[in-house]
Amino acid sequence: MAELPDLTRQRLSIKRLLQLNKTTMIESRSIIKAVEDPFWSRSVAPSISDQDLLFRRAGVDLTVQACKRALQEAKLSIREITHTVAVTCTNAGNPGFDLLVCQKLGLNADTDRTLLHGVGCAGGLGAMRTAAAMAQSYYVRGRPARILVFACEIFSIHFPAELNLVVEQPELVRAMSVLFSDCAAAFVLCNELAEGAQDQSIYELVNWESTTIPDSASELELLMDPKAFKGTFTKESPELTVKAIVPLFERLRSSMPAESALAQSGKTIEAKDFDWALNVANKTGVQQCFGLHEEQLRATFDVYKTHGSSSSPTVLVMLDKLRKMGEGREHVVACNSGPGITLEMAVLKRTVRGDEDE
Repeated sequence: MAELPDLTRQRLSIKRLLQLNKTTMIESRSIIKAVEDPFWSRSVAPSISDQDLLFRRAGVDLTVQACKRALQEAKLSIREITHTVAVTCTNAGNPGFDLLVCQKLGLNADTDRTLLHGVGCAGGLGAMRTAAAMAQSYYVRGRPARILVFACEIFSIHFPAELNLVVEQPELVRAMSVLFSDCAAAFVLCNELAEGAQDQSIYELVNWESTTIPDSASELELLMDPKAFKGTFTKESPELTVKAIVPLFERLRSSMPAESALAQSGKTIEAKDFDWALNVANKTGVQQCFGLHEEQLRATFDVYKTHGSSSSPTVLVMLDKLRKMGEGREHVVACNSGPGITLEMAVLKRTVRGDEDE
């Protein structure tokens, strides 16, 4: 059979991408620029330096907004923050975007800053785990900790270059432009010595675990290309993720702190006992594996349907959405997966029950 002409191959690659778009069940996605913005109609895709500049302006501003909302809800002033933990996978500039956010917020120059990179979609809970370790360290030292955690991803700035790659390399399927969206999310995590923290808390972090699937690094990647970030998701990665979640949940439930209500209940802890916030490649597979009802994943499916995946902030958005969807179960399991393949899982207890105002 003769090789197809380049134009025909390019048309087929775009057609495959459009077909993939229809199968995602995503109805809408959030992007930082309006559809009519000239950014989308440029004859030449923005360079990697253009993308970097846009992130460090618009992405930083979006993150500052999220941080201010988190501080307002926590009833904290910026002067009370002791640490920051930030995460992104869509910007690699130095100094990190976290410094720009801290400067715009007016944080003290002595604030303890940590920036996570290279963790992709696992970053939301990875940042939460990192903040929890910091809070514990301060508790042991007899010091209050009020940690501002924020995540930001701006995927849309990479879409023009990503679509160019679809045309230039039609033999490859590139899913990033049909799955991902733009988002920033933030929350404040405090230890027990932070005055007033319990009165303002929404969730209590009970337990957490992390794991990396051996020999899976090439299954899920987001690497630098001369023109943009280049995402790779193999057909095997969703199934690998589902298989790894089961033993991770086993570890989590068998290591509950003795003082927690779950450990003291004397009952066998089951997946069905929780609401879930799940940002992994195969949500339906996890649902079937644990026998979860759809209402236990109501926030997961709602956020995915209306926003797509925004990588690291997504699980945080799901947790925020879940608290506004009715009383639900007392405890929540949050889980996300990222390059590596790395999985993060946490158990949280609701401290505010019932409907909340949007």
